[in-house]
Amino acid sequence: MTEAHPFAAPIRHDWTVDEVVAIHDLPFFALMDRARGVHRAHHVDGEVQLCTLLSVKTGGCPEDCAYCPQSSHHDTSTSPEKMLDVDGVLEAADRAKAAGSTRFCMGAAWREVKDGPAFDRVLDMVRGVKERGLEACVTLGMLTEEQAKKLKDAGLDAYNHNLDTSREHYRSIISTRTYDQRLVTLRNVRKAGITVCSGGIIGMGESVRDRAAMLVELARLTPHPESVPINALVRVAGTPLESLPPLDPVEFVRMIATARIVFPKSMVRLSAGRTDLSREAQMMCLYVGANSIFYGDKLLTTPNPEADEDTALIRDAGLSARKPSVGMAEAAAEE
Repeated sequence: MTEAHPFAAPIRHDWTVDEVVAIHDLPFFALMDRARGVHRAHHVDGEVQLCTLLSVKTGGCPEDCAYCPQSSHHDTSTSPEKMLDVDGVLEAADRAKAAGSTRFCMGAAWREVKDGPAFDRVLDMVRGVKERGLEACVTLGMLTEEQAKKLKDAGLDAYNHNLDTSREHYRSIISTRTYDQRLVTLRNVRKAGITVCSGGIIGMGESVRDRAAMLVELARLTPHPESVPINALVRVAGTPLESLPPLDPVEFVRMIATARIVFPKSMVRLSAGRTDLSREAQMMCLYVGANSIFYGDKLLTTPNPEADEDTALIRDAGLSARKPSVGMAEAAAEE
């Protein structure tokens, strides 16, 4: 019988906020050691998945999310644009694959999916991305069970729909959609057999307890989300949160480490806000359990490190990019 890894962690759906706060507030090196151990027990050490995120419909969103430059409620430099055509998106997918990405994500600035030509175009995009041997992910806002089924039938692997923050702090960030509506969309995605990608944003004026409460809410989902993206607020001029102070990089590392411990088998994705992190801070995030980064010069409309910077980061950290032939990491998250 193979001896169990000493840091192998059970899948738990009964975390309390106090427990998660206690983990988050461990002495920094103790937290790093514990998260690193959990990561090595459940994932291929030294491997990171490269993902590309493309905005296929930019701007003009009717939601009032306080962090988002695409909201029609805010006066930002992001103007509404026409939806991209299928051929243009698939050309971008080809470039992403050639650059080493194995997961291609497409986002539309919609409050909710509406049946019709635009949604049909997204379905064609998903089919084309899958034909290229890439994992396909979309983020389109709220959707119904039937729409989720259509995405599944088109071959969609994952649906991103973040909780953003805790239920308590949420009301100060968004008023045009309820927290429970987000959870309904996640249930519809799961029911269709699509993997769930859901995380949040830190640095929006929330407390550590808010951060912990968000993780607890996600951990209650059965099964856990296969992907948990952790974002740092990108302070965009014209949004209500533009004047908030920058996030301390150590706080970002703590959040990544805490997410790794709470979600032992999930992919923890180092997402928006990396341009404000030093190379050393990003390496610490990868060390404590982030096993995916978004690759390319933009995340929807906000800046991202240049591809050559990320190539150097991965090389200098002694890591390697996941190969396309490797099966979906989400399979490892099965309970």
